[in-house]
Amino acid sequence: MMYFHSRAEAGEQLARLLVEKYRYENVAIVALGDGSVAVAEPVAEQLHCVLTLLVSEEVEVPGEGQQFGAVSQTGQFTFSSELKEGEIGEYVNEYHGYLEEQKRQAFSKINRLVGDGGVLDRDLLQDHAIILISDGLRDTTILNVAMDFLKPVRVQKVIIASPIASVEVVDQVHLIADELHILDVKSNYIDTNHYYDQNDLPSHEETIAKINQNILNWR
Repeated sequence: MMYFHSRAEAGEQLARLLVEKYRYENVAIVALGDGSVAVAEPVAEQLHCVLTLLVSEEVEVPGEGQQFGAVSQTGQFTFSSELKEGEIGEYVNEYHGYLEEQKRQAFSKINRLVGDGGVLDRDLLQDHAIILISDGLRDTTILNVAMDFLKPVRVQKVIIASPIASVEVVDQVHLIADELHILDVKSNYIDTNHYYDQNDLPSHEETIAKINQNILNWR
């Protein structure tokens, strides 16, 4: 079983996996959350490519600890991959007003954090091979959010890379992406932080500021 000292160390291992194939390709990296930025930085450094961040907010079903889905910075809502179609229908009927309000609040929170334009500019991704990087994938919800976001973008291909992923993700991911690079697959995925000794991450605001600076350097 693989554990990592830090997300940066895991990112360096991923970079070694990706650099030979993608060093001279036209790639752009999209980090799928704050912790994922720390993994993605060493990869972007090795590949000399732009690093951006997809900002999303989860929406939970009240009182159940069950994720209902996530809102991206375009305001688009994507249902959790763990929910079956019948369950979605039941929840929507039972909690319709509540869930609509939660989605509105989530989108409003994203806008407060990143401004109306968001930090991820689709123009930067056009005609690139996109590497979606996560610090850990328990399910495919965030990948589905990213794929919904990328729908209007003309991309060469989509590559998913993560230090750790559950067996379920690995089973399903070929339906989503062209390639998958995972350092360790977990049959009993606990919690992403569990697999890292260090979990002292910068704040959301600091992460976004850093990403914006990175994007300015590429304009």
